[in-house]
Amino acid sequence: MTDAAAVSWPSVADLAAEEAELQFGSFTNDDAWELGTALAAVARRQGAPVAIDISRNHHRLFHVALPGATPDNAAWIERKAAVVDRFGHSSLYVRQASVEQGTTFEEEYGLDPLRYAAHGGAFPVIVRSVGPVGLVVVSGLPQLEDHRLVVAALRAHLG
Repeated sequence: MTDAAAVSWPSVADLAAEEAELQFGSFTNDDAWELGTALAAVARRQGAPVAIDISRNHHRLFHVALPGATPDNAAWIERKAAVVDRFGHSSLYVRQASVEQGTTFEEEYGLDPLRYAAHGGAFPVIVRSVGPVGLVVVSGLPQLEDHRLVVAALRAHLG
């Protein structure tokens, strides 16, 4: 596991800029399929043992568990998704917002850790002029890598 102190964590400002950049004009079932299959293909090429989940309005549109993913990844997906649903920002944004205030997510909010995990890897599907309508979640890598995998896939899809 990577030493957390050695990792270069993005700032809340950087994460907010990602959310402002990575917005859809609309988000359909076909968008979920195209994004999900592209994300799975990249993860497969990297040999990443991840589970991927994409939903719109709590309706699961895409889910895959690649080789090496475990049932625990499904629980992490649910917990990360709960953070995005509650706060409207990526799970890493919510984590970093607490860190930048000199605390932790757990200390700041006191939410049940069996239901909420402010760990990177869950990103809101944001439709311009509408707001968050869904989620893209990856679980199986260290949290910063989960986040970066999602962001890279969104950039490629929207680019």
